[in-house]
Amino acid sequence: MKILVTGGLGFIGSHTVVELQNEGFEVVIIDNLSNSSEEVLKGIVTITGKMPLFEKLDLRDKNSVQGFFNKHIDLAGVIHFAASKAVGESVENPLLYYENNIGTLVYILQELEKKPEANFIFSSSCTVYGQAKKMPITENAPVQQPISPYGNTKKIGEEIIQDVAKATNINAILLRYFNPIGSHPSAEIGELPIGVPQNLVPFITQTGFGLREELAVFGDDYPTPDGTCIRDYIHVVDLAKAHVIALQRLLNKKNTEKVETFNLGTGTGSSVLEVIRSFEKVSGKKLPYKIVPRREGDITEAYANTDKANNILGWKAQSSLDEAMESAWKWEQKIRS
Repeated sequence: MKILVTGGLGFIGSHTVVELQNEGFEVVIIDNLSNSSEEVLKGIVTITGKMPLFEKLDLRDKNSVQGFFNKHIDLAGVIHFAASKAVGESVENPLLYYENNIGTLVYILQELEKKPEANFIFSSSCTVYGQAKKMPITENAPVQQPISPYGNTKKIGEEIIQDVAKATNINAILLRYFNPIGSHPSAEIGELPIGVPQNLVPFITQTGFGLREELAVFGDDYPTPDGTCIRDYIHVVDLAKAHVIALQRLLNKKNTEKVETFNLGTGTGSSVLEVIRSFEKVSGKKLPYKIVPRREGDITEAYANTDKANNILGWKAQSSLDEAMESAWKWEQKIRS
């Protein structure tokens, strides 16, 4: 079966391509290389022994999207990652985010609704919950008005899919990720942030390697055990495997609703200082960091209740925080060597 993976050379996309190919799927990748590199293909081939089809294409160009779907009429499913994802940048340049994250989603769904049936997996985010009142967060927690345009694009994206699924033959699963970290254990693919990393773990590994002078910890006065923010850090390979299982659920027509939603996390919250300690443990290095004022828009804590994904999908995160940090450090050393 042929599966389209948009943004398939990105961090989560590339790991998902590996898991799909390992399960015997034929994969077509669309990526415009705005936040990724064609070099990632080599890593995918080294791990799987197979070269996925790759089309460099900008999904903001409606004609290109139509041309792609006219050429690949035999797609059995689509996993849609392609999106801009930096919260700070979205505040500074909201229109870029609405065009890139919403416009492209609309163009893909317009092509899928022409098919007699279509299966669609959407890369969503726990940002849709905002600062949830109760921990751990279940899928029934209220979706809140997001504090950033990025978060809003995920919320609007989910609403568009719900509306379109009601009116068409599209079946969809919305996967709400918590905080993906780590890299493939082979260290052939991993997170490749362009410029200054927006996420905690690449900043930690770059600081550990000496590329950054020190890590800034934004606030130590939160109402948490050590005063730093708490998040649910999930190994990217565990996350990738969940996409394959969700896709198989749609292909095997096991879904009980037109649109299903699942949280993907470990179910455990870790503070920023705990993540730093984990890095120090697996690397044997002392990490230089300083406490700075809180960052606007940061919530206090977010970690998942994963019962629904565990019980219905039969999926569970396998890797510990230390294992994820170790793989991230191995990848950092590989790309700097």
